[in-house]
Order: sequence, then C-alpha cells, then structure tokens
Amino acid sequence: MAKYIFVTGGVVSGLGKGITAASLGRLLKARGLKVAAQKLDPYINIDPGTMSPYQHGEVFVTQDGAETDLDLGHYERFIDEDLNQFSNLTTGKVYWNVLNKERRGEYLGQTVQVIPHITNEIKSFIYRVQETTGADIVITEIGGTTGDMESQPFLEAIRQVSHEIGRENCLFIHVTLIPYLESSGEHKSKPTQHSVKELQSFGIMPDIIVARCNRPVEPSVLQKIALFCNVQEDCVIQNLTLPNLYAAPIMLEEAGLARTVLRRLSLNQNLPCDLKEWKQMLQRTEACKRTVRIALVGKYVKLHDSYLSVAEALRHGGFECSARVEIDWVDSEGITPRTAGELLGAADGIILPGGFGTRGVEGMIAAAQYAREHNIPYLGICLGMQIAAIEFARNVLGLADANSREFAPNTGHPVIDLMADQQGNLPKGGTMRLGAYPCQVQPNSRLMQAYNAPMVQERHRHRYEFNNAYRRQFQEAGMLLSGTSPDDRLVEALENPQQDFFVGVQYHPEFKSRPNRAHPLFREFISAAVFRQEKSR
Repeated sequence: MAKYIFVTGGVVSGLGKGITAASLGRLLKARGLKVAAQKLDPYINIDPGTMSPYQHGEVFVTQDGAETDLDLGHYERFIDEDLNQFSNLTTGKVYWNVLNKERRGEYLGQTVQVIPHITNEIKSFIYRVQETTGADIVITEIGGTTGDMESQPFLEAIRQVSHEIGRENCLFIHVTLIPYLESSGEHKSKPTQHSVKELQSFGIMPDIIVARCNRPVEPSVLQKIALFCNVQEDCVIQNLTLPNLYAAPIMLEEAGLARTVLRRLSLNQNLPCDLKEWKQMLQRTEACKRTVRIALVGKYVKLHDSYLSVAEALRHGGFECSARVEIDWVDSEGITPRTAGELLGAADGIILPGGFGTRGVEGMIAAAQYAREHNIPYLGICLGMQIAAIEFARNVLGLADANSREFAPNTGHPVIDLMADQQGNLPKGGTMRLGAYPCQVQPNSRLMQAYNAPMVQERHRHRYEFNNAYRRQFQEAGMLLSGTSPDDRLVEALENPQQDFFVGVQYHPEFKSRPNRAHPLFREFISAAVFRQEKSR
C-alpha cells in the first residue's frame, strides 16, 4: 500500500510548508522511492487561473494543462517529477464537482452535505494522484493555516484518510513558527503549542513538528515542544531560514527528517540516500565568481512571486554559467523611450515574462526596442515574444500602428491576433492554450543551439498568437521564425540573428527548469549576458 504524508501549517501563513514538502520529497526520492506531491487550497476559485498575480503570485502550469498554485513549481523543481491535474485541488473545484454530480442525479436523491459528500470528493482526489502516478509516497500540503474556517473540510478529509488506510500508512507533519523575542532574548514555544492544540481539536495528532525559525533554537525549547505536544524529541525538527533555498533538503537531511518519516511509516530507515547531484549543484552555486544583472521587466514586479519560476530559472541558468544572477525588478509602466537608458542601461540582459492586459505594454515595447538597438541579450516569454514582434513591426517594418488585438482591437496591423479556435465570447477561465505542445526547431538557429534537438515539448498558457499574415514581411526584414508547430501553422519562437541574443518564445520554458538542470534557453540567455559583460570590460 502507498504511504500518505500530510503537511499542515500553524500560527501564520507563509512559513514554508511548500519548501518543507518539496525538500522531503527530494530526500525520499534520493532513497529510490517514487514520490508524488499535491496541494489542497481552501480558496473558492476553481483554480488560480483568473486570479491577479498580486493576490496569488504566479500560476504554475503542468504538462497536462492544469493551472495551479505556485507551490507546485517548488515540488517540480525539488523532486524533479512532472505533476498533473490531480496535483492541485481548490474548494471551488470540490464544490463544482459535487454540484455537477448532484445535478446529474449521481447522489440518488440524497441531501448533499459537507460530510460525507464534500469530504469524499477531497479524498477521491487525494487517492487519484497516487493512482495516476503509481507513487510509493504521496505528499499532500494543506493550504492556509490550521483554524481557518475554510480549511476545515480538508482537515476532516485527511483525518478520514488516516482512518481508512491505517495510521501505519499515514503521517502528519505540522509546520509552525517559533518566534524569537528580542526584548527577552529567547524563543517562544507557546504559539506552537496552541497551534498543535487547534490541530488536535480536529482529530489530527501530528507525528512530526517542523519548527520554522530565523536562528537556531535551544534544545530545551525543542524538548519542551516535544513534551507538551506529545511527540518524540527527534520528531521536533527545526527549519532554519537559509540564504540559499536549495540548501533546505541538506539541512533537513542532517536534522534527520527523512529517517524519522521512514521510521514512523514503518519503512526501511537505512535506504541509501544519493544526494550527490544535488550537492554538486549547491557547490556550483557557491563557486559563482561573477555577477550578472538581469532586468526583469513586467507589470507585476511589486510582488516578486508573480514571476517566481522565471526568477528561479534565471538563477538556474546562472548556476551553469558560474554566475550569480542579480535581478533588477523594473516596472514596465515607468519605461519610455526617454527613460529606457536610465532604467535598463546597467543590465547585462533583459527578460520580458508573460502577462495579460494593456497596462504597462508600451513600456515593454520600449524595453524591447532598447534591447534590440543596443544589442543587449533579450529573452521574451509568451507576452514577451509578442512584444518583440510588435516592436519589430513598428520600428523595423514601419507599421506604426502595429499591435495585438488584445490591446488594440481595431488596430490596422494586428501582428498578434486571436487563434482561430479562440474566436467568440469565451469565458476567461481554463479556455486558453494550456499545457505541453510540440515545437519544431529550425536548424542553424539560437533555438537549435540551445536545445540541440529538432523537436521539443514546452508548456503554454496563452490565447493570442503571431499573425501568419505577417510572416513574409518579418522574414524578409531579417527576423527568423525559429520555432513552429509541427504542422507549421503556429509560430512558437522568433529570433533576430543580427543580435548576439534576441529570442522570443510563445511558451513558458521557466516551468521546466531545474536547479540541477537549467532550462537550455535560460542557460544560453545567461551565457550571452556573461559574454556581453566580458565584452564591455
């Protein structure tokens, strides 16, 4: 039987439940176990696809096209396993499924209630991720904070799971905060005790407590937590704030987290743990001798989590180029042709990630123009590719009103337009081109240099496409359409061969980048930034 691990959080949100779950997944996979991860979110949206990035951070897209919570990005980067549509569940999706079943008469006239119908739907989702992956261990993170009203059905569901599969096949990890009071110079365990008491009121007894802290906790405090929270002393594990996120698995391995988990699940504690590749990656991060500055130009830069996977992929590219990446977060609304030099002139590379809506678009176009005219390495992702096309059409082809129909429905030159099957009044949620699609790579291109493969699979999240009516004009002016769909119907990538590095892709390569295996495009982009820096010395 598969084993199930549930990760809950207490005291405050943002403690790093996702990093704890992802790190544990890495440690178990390093022991040869097949691991799947899952996030249960208590908000009522069907998924985060229509939520503002300021509300929720980025939307992470899986291979099969699910729009999910950003924590799934951590899971994939740490565990290096592709997740699927059963890896993220929201309250909204639970109620949507239950109400649709009720309308179809599947409950045979029963009164539909939270227990058992809502909790049964949650449980079926938990079991499905194991059924679809064949995982030995499923790690499920419960979003929110214990005690929140909206989290209660999820807590009841995982309590029922532990009853159904047996406590020997189920483990509860509770992540809490241990605050440090400067005035008295001591850590306080009382918030953790109250949080565990709250969790126990739902019928859940935590097996392991992960104590989040900014400085090492005295052994006496950890012993006190073990005593008052009714867990063994080696089941209270401190999780220190680290300067390098990717060092968390090593820290938790040294603290004995995985061994304790294996013991509590009656699994072999002496399985060899192969973290060689991970440690080599950490050594590369420490050995970075140079720093490159990358200007990330976007409309949501006030919340860095809006571009979490992009920022991490940039750092991954730096790891492989022996370069520490310093990101300048540039608000596109402040960029004009006059201010571009002041805001972007110090950058070794410029990246424009995805986004929606008209706000800040003209600033992005000015940024793309500055990069092209000053031969600064440029990587455009999704909207960033479309911006590069608009800028090229305006300033090279002379089509002054060139635009996307998304921003200017009546433009005379819609170089970016709706896909044929996207015409009409479609709802906003879940109707875009989502998930992995093949891309045919043109020979003798930057894309081919990066991938070294004629066909690749990349994840998409967009509705608008490059307008094929302008292909010839772009190509005659020197723009290379370096990536297309296998049937040549859709332009997936374009690049300007006259520049050292100027590439735009319609897809989202950041979702497939890993700390120990950078995405090829980010590796090449950072390599070009390093080259420019060295050339300018």
